[in-house]
Amino acid sequence: MPEMPEMENYRKLLSNEIIDVPVTGVTVNREKSVNVPVEQFTAALKGARVIYVERRGKFLVFHLHNGGRLLLHLMLGGLLYYGHVDEPRPSRSTQVEITFGEHVLYFIGLRLGYLHLLSARETDEVLKDLGPELMDRRMSKERFVGILRKRRGSLKSTLVNQHVIAGIGNCYADEIAFDAGIHPASKLQNLSDEELGQLYDSAIRVLTEAVDGGGYMELPFRQGDTLTGAYNDECKVYDREGEPCVRCGTPIVKTELSGRKLFYCPQCQHEA
Repeated sequence: MPEMPEMENYRKLLSNEIIDVPVTGVTVNREKSVNVPVEQFTAALKGARVIYVERRGKFLVFHLHNGGRLLLHLMLGGLLYYGHVDEPRPSRSTQVEITFGEHVLYFIGLRLGYLHLLSARETDEVLKDLGPELMDRRMSKERFVGILRKRRGSLKSTLVNQHVIAGIGNCYADEIAFDAGIHPASKLQNLSDEELGQLYDSAIRVLTEAVDGGGYMELPFRQGDTLTGAYNDECKVYDREGEPCVRCGTPIVKTELSGRKLFYCPQCQHEA
């Protein structure tokens, strides 16, 4: 599932391509991917302009010039592709296509995800229960430690809880725990303030590197794009079962925690 770095990468790329470009065409191939009748969705978007692309957690919010919003959540397997109208279409099935002049933004894999047309108030209502952003200027190490100090349960389950911290999912929770040298199944109540502070430093470091590295998406955003997905090769533990740890050479272990995949080094990460 795309997480904060993947969606932030998309936000940056989209902001360079579609801002103030009028929508000239809309195709909905799967009605369940949108929240209103297709005719209404199409009529609302044709001629509209995106004036700002915002990211909130794992969501993208397309701000329209008329005050409306498009709220995107890619869920599991969702992707975006931006191509010229004369280029070959993506090989995968697309659920929604929005044409901006000579280019088309393809929404792929929205069988679980969605693209909803909402008012500003409705969008705020959907997003109101999300936790704070780690990369927000209002976040600090002290605030982060304070938030986690009030929680109980496993480290990973807390990091992926969107009501606690927005934007982190399975991949980066494991990568952050590895960087901090803490077992992802550790109980928060057993971690010291110093360890929680180290976790904050690791989270900032990992997420920054992942954003700069284009995240781990498997499809480029557009033809010639070599950044999107490049961070997939930089993951240290996630999806690396059996591979040697980059620190000590011990094989990476895969297990499950509360139904979620969990990857860690049994030598470098000890459970608290």
